[in-house]
Amino acid sequence: MAKKTVRIAIIEDNEDLREELLFFFHAQGHAAWAAGSAEDFWKQLHITPVDIVLVDIGLPGEDGFSVVHFLHKIGHYGTIIVSARDGRQDHMRGLNLGADLYFIKPVNFADLHEAILMLWNRLNAKDISKPLNEQKKQPWDLSDRVLKSPQGESLNLSPQEQLLVSFLLRHRNSVCSKERLHDELFGYQSEPDTHRIDVIASRLRNKARQHRFHLPVRALFGKGLTFVDKNHDDPV
Repeated sequence: MAKKTVRIAIIEDNEDLREELLFFFHAQGHAAWAAGSAEDFWKQLHITPVDIVLVDIGLPGEDGFSVVHFLHKIGHYGTIIVSARDGRQDHMRGLNLGADLYFIKPVNFADLHEAILMLWNRLNAKDISKPLNEQKKQPWDLSDRVLKSPQGESLNLSPQEQLLVSFLLRHRNSVCSKERLHDELFGYQSEPDTHRIDVIASRLRNKARQHRFHLPVRALFGKGLTFVDKNHDDPV
């Protein structure tokens, strides 16, 4: 049987533990990367796709609970909290926000690895269990300023809307910061006016509502925008 390779991201501000986890997962043959803060994680996520995210709670800046909450809203990541907080209230809060599992430090790496493989299998089983007609849906298509959904619906776009949607589609299921989107649409500026991105996105969503077009563009407060495509695993 072929060895299972899982793409893992680690959000951990303790440098020693972060490096130990990275070394362990790489030794197990998995593709893993790490970030010392939530902010660094969000920046890397739209570049490097993952299957499962390990999240510490006590992070500098944005805490781990917020990360779990936003990942759950995106809806296709496995999330495991790894924290020194062992209180029932923290445990229940993490699970209620969408975490799949909660491990208490110090964690046994072998137990954690086994849990990751079980979670990965469970996530893949959900995909396999989808009806055949759902698995074979046509992908989203964008050409000649027309966005076509897998259901065959169409929405005409302005030039700026096309640029925005095109970038989001290339990085679907990942969070794209407004600064990065501004660079893509208007070129690099030392102090980008990200409100311009808000205006374009708001106009696009209003147009979609008026035409009863299901547009899965989500705004994550303080993070950016994401195009949620549950029929596609990786950014393209």
